[in-house]
Amino acid sequence: MRVFLTGATGFIGSAIAQELICAGHQVIGLARTEEAANKLKTAGLEPHRGSLVDLESLKSGAAKADGVIHTAFVHAFSKISLNDRLAVIFGGLPNGIAARFLSKIAALDSNAIEAMGNVLKASGKPLIITSGTMILPLGRTVTEKDKPDPTSPAAYRMRSEEIAMELASRGVRTSIVRLPPTVHGDGDKGFLSTLINIARKKGVSGYVNDGQNHWPAVHRLDAAHLFRLAFEKGLAGAVYHGVAEEGIPFIEIAGAIAKQLQVPIAPKPEKHFGFLGSIVVADNKTSGKATKELLGWKPEHTSLIDDIENGQYFK
Repeated sequence: MRVFLTGATGFIGSAIAQELICAGHQVIGLARTEEAANKLKTAGLEPHRGSLVDLESLKSGAAKADGVIHTAFVHAFSKISLNDRLAVIFGGLPNGIAARFLSKIAALDSNAIEAMGNVLKASGKPLIITSGTMILPLGRTVTEKDKPDPTSPAAYRMRSEEIAMELASRGVRTSIVRLPPTVHGDGDKGFLSTLINIARKKGVSGYVNDGQNHWPAVHRLDAAHLFRLAFEKGLAGAVYHGVAEEGIPFIEIAGAIAKQLQVPIAPKPEKHFGFLGSIVVADNKTSGKATKELLGWKPEHTSLIDDIENGQYFK
């Protein structure tokens, strides 16, 4: 099958691309720049020039495929338009800048999903979107049946999930894959790498309170395999959890980082972690049991702590 993949050059998307190609699929990768297009060609993909802000490019990419996997997301302030940047900075009080930025990037994501989904409506073709486990209620073990919590750290992504569910009722085989805050593996530049950089800069590996809050985790190659299974076998309106480890006590993550950096481990206030503070303190224990049973997904790659202890994050 021909798969239109957004985020094809990214940490997770590039792994999904190779997973799909190895399974016999043809992959059309969204490429924002000529450099990205050349990179995709070298990796065996068919480049499709466009971006998340260019909805026509997303529509044409979806139209020439048998389905879509959407992993792209705008994380950097520099990647939004000049008008949006000005609106974020000058659109209200300074303490609201972060919220306005999240609102802008969430709208880009939901608009992209809606644009591609409208092309696929009444076709029965798959559209797999990406969300996060941090969108769910905190403080208890959550499952695929749990609904997003508007007070959660990732609540800004709720509209994207809502649109996916709406599209499922319009003849699109939409599925949602929720990923943990720690998708780890070679090339990771996400939350874990940020935690390591904070510990290296400040000379201490921190945790909040007693550090007994939990983070779920998954290796990027296991996540890539799940996306392929969801594309091939996922049901319309289904939610899948890309969770290999349900909940690692945060103090264990901090301890593994401390050991590698040879720095002390100590409790710290949320502000110690900057923008990551509300994520670091989150108790996000998440089950992926139903996903494994329904899709036959069997995570088999290294654990989060093993990936930290094998030193690949510290080269």
